[in-house]
Amino acid sequence: MFRSFRDRWKAPQGYAEILRVGLPLVASMASSTVMQFTDRLFLSRFSVDAIAAALPASMASLTLLLTLMGVCGYTSVLIAQYTGSRAPHRVGSALWQGIWSALAGSLILCATWGMAEPLFALAGHAPHVQELEVDYFRVITAGSGFALFGSVLSGFYSGRGQTRPVMVANMAAAVINVPLDYVLIFGGFGFPSLGITGAGIATVIGWLFSTIILSCLIFTRKHDLMFHVRSSWRFEWDMFRRLLRYGLPSSANFFVDIVGITWFSFEVGSFGTIALAASNIAFSINSLIFLPTLGLNIAVSSLVGQAMGRGSPQEAETVTWNALHLALVYMLSLCAIIALSAGPLMDFFAPGDMTPEQFAPVRALGITLLYFVTIYSLIDAGSIIYFGALKGAGDTLGVMMILVGCMASFLVLPILYMKYRGTPSVHGYWIALTVYIIMLAASATLRFYRRRWHTIRVVETAPPSGQG
Repeated sequence: MFRSFRDRWKAPQGYAEILRVGLPLVASMASSTVMQFTDRLFLSRFSVDAIAAALPASMASLTLLLTLMGVCGYTSVLIAQYTGSRAPHRVGSALWQGIWSALAGSLILCATWGMAEPLFALAGHAPHVQELEVDYFRVITAGSGFALFGSVLSGFYSGRGQTRPVMVANMAAAVINVPLDYVLIFGGFGFPSLGITGAGIATVIGWLFSTIILSCLIFTRKHDLMFHVRSSWRFEWDMFRRLLRYGLPSSANFFVDIVGITWFSFEVGSFGTIALAASNIAFSINSLIFLPTLGLNIAVSSLVGQAMGRGSPQEAETVTWNALHLALVYMLSLCAIIALSAGPLMDFFAPGDMTPEQFAPVRALGITLLYFVTIYSLIDAGSIIYFGALKGAGDTLGVMMILVGCMASFLVLPILYMKYRGTPSVHGYWIALTVYIIMLAASATLRFYRRRWHTIRVVETAPPSGQG
């Protein structure tokens, strides 16, 4: 066993290589997690209405942002495959097509300002909660263009397996964001108390700061000589078409996933503020498990993309299997901690405008929901890793089919059936969510090992499979 571990550690596509690429990305996602967690923590201390409004508003905004990011962020896979196929002169062109797509996406995001009020009116939440949701949505969405540009620029490094600059930029953003969060939410140092609006402004400033850092690191004379990052700024239709061909299904994946979870949070909100607040806190704690693991997802996409660029799907399978081992170890550790400390974690989110007696029902429900989180998170490691591998290989259409099928069959239809039968409940909804995530993991595993992705060629410089 120990010899096998040593072999897997040292070998190409082994644990050491995955961690070299993945750990900075995990740290980057951990920085994002800290920003989000701090945001929710401060808002929960500000008021129960603020924390109740934060998740639906942020999920609605993320629905738009991540849908567009599916196209923009796929730049990293193009860069990975060009790197694997030894065509660095094509990296700059791939980067710039991502930048042009981010510019278009930013304009689309800004155009959604007027849809906020009718959108949250449909949710049927309490009027004062709706007002907060509208304010937060508008600020976050108007500034989300910086996040789009940041995802494209991050792909320049993550696609080539050089992930430390991404970590530096994201950690710097967190260092800026956390104190800004406190000052802008509660007021101080000459700033007024802006509540949930201040939380949104702090997040946007963090995104902007990260984008500026990455821009300064990338657009240098050295990088232009190696990758043509300055000289390849022109629009290239063939490259852009390839970005759309594989990126649009990736966008649909984000859209389906986020719309499903947003719809789920709205449905839970129909049970009242206690159910909504408990679910929001549970999802916030869930982010401590989920978001850092996305670092491994991005690392797998990059390493699989490079392997496919070399025409070697066997190497892609090796790196995926080893990454799954690492993800399971991480998930198991975090889930055990959360399961054993569910009560104290809920206490950490106790709002400042509620007495312990008033918070007690939120706490009790939240503890139960955290047990659901620990159950489905262990299984979710499979879908996170296998979806990352399929994305890196270019099988984004297959991933989209899995998400749509599982979402409809195991989340939407069961909840609608409970409502039709007149038996809806918070626990029933969360059981449906857990089953949905389990089926996602099972379907992703099956899709990966059917190996249809072996024959996909994303870039024109990649050799046929098995001829790298």
